[in-house]
Amino acid sequence: MKQKLINGRVLTPVGLQDGLAVVIENDRIIAVGPADETPAGDTVDLQGRILTPGFIDTQVNGGGGVLFNDDTSVEGVAAIGAAHRRFGTTGFLPTLISDDLEVIDRAIDAVEAAIAARVPGVLGIHIEGPFLNERRKGIHDASKFRVLEDEFIERLTRLKGGRTLITLAPETTTPDRISRLAAKGALVAIGHTDADYATARAAFEAGATGVTHLFNAMSQLQNRAPGVVGAVLENQTAWAGIIVDGFHVDPATLKIALRCRPHDRFMLVTDAMPSVGADADHFFLHGRRITVKDGVCRDDAGVLAGSDLDMAAAVRNAVERLDLDLASAVGMASASPAAFLGQANQRGAIAPGYLADLALLNDDFSVAQTWINGASS
Repeated sequence: MKQKLINGRVLTPVGLQDGLAVVIENDRIIAVGPADETPAGDTVDLQGRILTPGFIDTQVNGGGGVLFNDDTSVEGVAAIGAAHRRFGTTGFLPTLISDDLEVIDRAIDAVEAAIAARVPGVLGIHIEGPFLNERRKGIHDASKFRVLEDEFIERLTRLKGGRTLITLAPETTTPDRISRLAAKGALVAIGHTDADYATARAAFEAGATGVTHLFNAMSQLQNRAPGVVGAVLENQTAWAGIIVDGFHVDPATLKIALRCRPHDRFMLVTDAMPSVGADADHFFLHGRRITVKDGVCRDDAGVLAGSDLDMAAAVRNAVERLDLDLASAVGMASASPAAFLGQANQRGAIAPGYLADLALLNDDFSVAQTWINGASS
């Protein structure tokens, strides 16, 4: 059965266009063009709203009242995905905050089972720690931290059917082990790190291709010590995640970063916690109470604990606070993470042959409807 989406403003690879129809058959887009020149199908009137590629979030700790660390099950993954789908996220990596190796094992098993069960939107797993630096721990429990040894490489890279993203501090391991993780198919991002500039550069040269929440929990740019931030701003190819909620990083700082590197090498991420898509003013992380107030998640000491951000709000903030046009902001939420995950030929664009992962936005950036693999919700 074909669906023919008409009467929308379609964000295509050449920009926002009126008068186009998007035709979906099964899980793919089969045509994009004038309505009278595209195949017939069951008509869906978009009522002038904005049709964009679905958003892809590579850092989702929780949602819908569920924290992945606490519910490493297919049902938990599905609940998180359903909560974020309401905000335009059609692909995501459930993200495990530093935990014991046995919990990591259960998380990998849960994601593998979720993919096998075709839970909508699950693209793999993000293992954020425990191979991190205590000096840049943020909200992570440092008692879980450990050094990345050879014996863990097979264990971390055994997921079948999806991508594995591993955030680590490069000073806790060696360039050779980073190379071996990459050779096993893992995506390696540097984060929660106090590495110096040379160590960060060596990590990129060894095969790290990502940066987890740029500026947060890493050594900063100084006049005689460029740090991780300096290594990232100099690097023109690694993908850098940014949390655009107005709390993690000042918008002026992000504007400066955007002038240093290609925009398509930035990714919007939420670092979302269980409060997204749930009516809750607190939750618990490793026994610590996290309070959610005015869009911010903090522990009792005031330490930021992930975010209360969703992807539709991240796109809106990127437009309103970073002075980006809609195409650039949506690209950071769709095409950039798709490319980072090695799926640029399948996701992140509205074009024939691509998976029908779409988000329909109102003018205020709220989400009216989504499609994942051609199925609407």
